Amino acid sequence: MASDDCSKDELLEFAGENRTDSGIDSYRSMLKSEEPRDPGTDISGPREKFSTVEERLDSAYGSSSITGESLTELVESCTLSGDQEEQTHSSELSEQEENLLTTITEEGDTFLHLAIIHEDDIIIQHLIELFPKEVLDIQNNLYQSPLHLATYLNLTDVVRSLVEKGASLELQDQDGNTALHVACQHGQTDCAREMTKDVSPSKLAPILETQNWRGLACLHLAALNRQHQIMKLLMKKGADLNIQEGTSGKTALHLGVELHDIKSVRLLLSRGANVDAAMFNGCTPLHLAVGRQDATIANLLCQSGADTMLRNMEDETALDLADGNDDILALFPFDDIQISGRSVVGVKF
Repeated sequence: MASDDCSKDELLEFAGENRTDSGIDSYRSMLKSEEPRDPGTDISGPREKFSTVEERLDSAYGSSSITGESLTELVESCTLSGDQEEQTHSSELSEQEENLLTTITEEGDTFLHLAIIHEDDIIIQHLIELFPKEVLDIQNNLYQSPLHLATYLNLTDVVRSLVEKGASLELQDQDGNTALHVACQHGQTDCAREMTKDVSPSKLAPILETQNWRGLACLHLAALNRQHQIMKLLMKKGADLNIQEGTSGKTALHLGVELHDIKSVRLLLSRGANVDAAMFNGCTPLHLAVGRQDATIANLLCQSGADTMLRNMEDETALDLADGNDDILALFPFDDIQISGRSVVGVKF
């Protein structure tokens, strides 16, 4: 079990600006005021997928009477019961087992959610072994499954056990992120590897194409967060290098250019990303590189065959955006420039 002297700052490490990982920040004040509710009783009202309110990762913290010790006792009693009644275990659940399976806190957390947040490996493994797939895939009020939480906390062994038991990779949290999205965003390379290693291409493809509510697929998140190892993993697993994010039509290559991330740009181009991919407004990666006065990346794109004469919806070529930058202007061969349909090469002024 994680130490009680774990600092608040450490527990908030994954939170980011939107604090999507919460609950961990109130680690020592778990579950004091409310008793767990029966899963069939909905007292919280509709759950809003598109909520932008800052909420904790495990909103059950501070709202239940369950503690780490009581959780341990429940699991141990269930294990002992299972040993004593081994012959009937498969057909009939003990009362303790039934409690573990059916108890859900007011915020929608199962005992497995809580055990994962406590990072108690022994209890987690007991619960994963005990719980059927349907319980493993229960999402709390923030639409987080146990797999989401294990990934946030970078619990690779837990992720492996959940995936091996059949936990769904397709479930999306309140931000539209699958657990693989979470791994890509936070750089949980080992977790991402566990989620993809034994998955058939046909089953993995729709997950790689899933967009969160910001329109971002896994490859976009990896590129935005400069997670180059995860980018390589996704490419190896067949991710579409030219998939467009849903708001402006940027590919991962556009995002790498915007970030001036030459490593991402080289990686994507070396794996066959479309150098001339157009955003919804017609801008290519070269338009973005020139517009940001990045001569190094603009040169790399030109060397990779970027078409310098493509026009965006404003009828601008990349050259039009050079704004007198000599380093960038030097990249454009003047024999490609035409006036009234005629090349300027050989024309004397």
